[in-house]
Amino acid sequence: MAAAPRERSPFLGLLPLPERNAVVRALRTETVGGLVLLAAAVVALVWANTPWSGAYEQIRDFHFGIPALGLDLSVEHWTADGLLAIFFLVAGIELKRELVVGELRTPATAALPVIAALCGMAVPAALYAATATVGGGSLEGWAVPMATDIAFALAVLAVLSTHLPASLRAFLLTLAVVDDLGAILIIAIFFTSDLNFAALGGAFVGLAVIYVLQRFRVRGWWWYVPIGVVTWALMYNGGVHATVAGVAIGLILRTTRDKGETASPAEQTSHLLHPVSAGVVVPLFALFAAGVGVSGAALGEVFTRPEPLGVVLGLVIGKTLGIFAGTYLAARFTRAKLNPDLAWADVFALAVLAGIGFTVALLIGELAFPDPAASEHVKAAVLTGSLLAAGSAALLIKRRNGIYRRLYEEETRDDDHDGIPDIYQRADTTER
Repeated sequence: MAAAPRERSPFLGLLPLPERNAVVRALRTETVGGLVLLAAAVVALVWANTPWSGAYEQIRDFHFGIPALGLDLSVEHWTADGLLAIFFLVAGIELKRELVVGELRTPATAALPVIAALCGMAVPAALYAATATVGGGSLEGWAVPMATDIAFALAVLAVLSTHLPASLRAFLLTLAVVDDLGAILIIAIFFTSDLNFAALGGAFVGLAVIYVLQRFRVRGWWWYVPIGVVTWALMYNGGVHATVAGVAIGLILRTTRDKGETASPAEQTSHLLHPVSAGVVVPLFALFAAGVGVSGAALGEVFTRPEPLGVVLGLVIGKTLGIFAGTYLAARFTRAKLNPDLAWADVFALAVLAGIGFTVALLIGELAFPDPAASEHVKAAVLTGSLLAAGSAALLIKRRNGIYRRLYEEETRDDDHDGIPDIYQRADTTER
């Protein structure tokens, strides 16, 4: 007698309650931070296009630091190399959480979002390379349109007042986490200056010390903060982008709780730094990275020069095609099936939304095009592509918002006021 076929697991179905709670906490912070990010980007654009743009450039290019330690940086570079290390530290913690207890903990659940994210990175890079090759431009910016900005995307959703169910938001979050990992690997491998192996050796010693402290359950910020700062400085002087130190420390921190612990070191660190990262670090980076001069001629060059055109096409078309095709193929050839309450139009809208590639795209653009003139064109392309993706996604999502509102209300209803949504207390929660 033939064995019965294995039941296909629902894709974008009801999340387990602990996972849902973790996602809701993370995305609540990212949404608020994303609204601050939007405000900072608008301020930067307006300021850079007023008669006071000279003051903006003067502040952005002001240098300070400790020259003897190789840390005499401009305000812009302090935000990109220094503050963004906090952003990537939080990203490293989130990646570790996903790998240990989240969607990426088993190959079966990780396959679909990982395949979707990888396709969502590969297709924009290929589309940029094709555009630059045909137009006779530089291939240096191939990595610019690869990353999704989760804070910016969630800010767009907040402005739209949508009610996306937690599963859709979790899928977007997982895509962004894998994107961030891909971006940091690209930065570490392809955008390194002359390597100082002595400094890099010191940085790895610092990481090893943090690992040992974690293994021996040593607590106290007075241990980790000085070692982390020294590791960051050594990584910077070693020729590897200093944000790599942040994600490495995030991956080292222990995510699981010991007996009697109310929170793991990673959870405590994320609880303290996530609001700082979302509400201060990323907006400050945007304030000094998004200030580009916008004129008719400059906008025209976004669509006529091969490099910025490749960035726009990569974000708006490449991201959409890559993520949607990767998701569809993964669902077609694995045991995953789409939640019957949703449609592939929802996945397509989410793929379009993932074309918002602000923070990391701007960072990679600066690394790929160190010449200020070329960098300005790429920054304008990132802003243009992100706005086009946001506008297109807004139209698509608004059309389905009634469905999202019904699912959201069903998912959050708590008639007995016990703090647990009623849907998790029913006997038929395995299917929606």
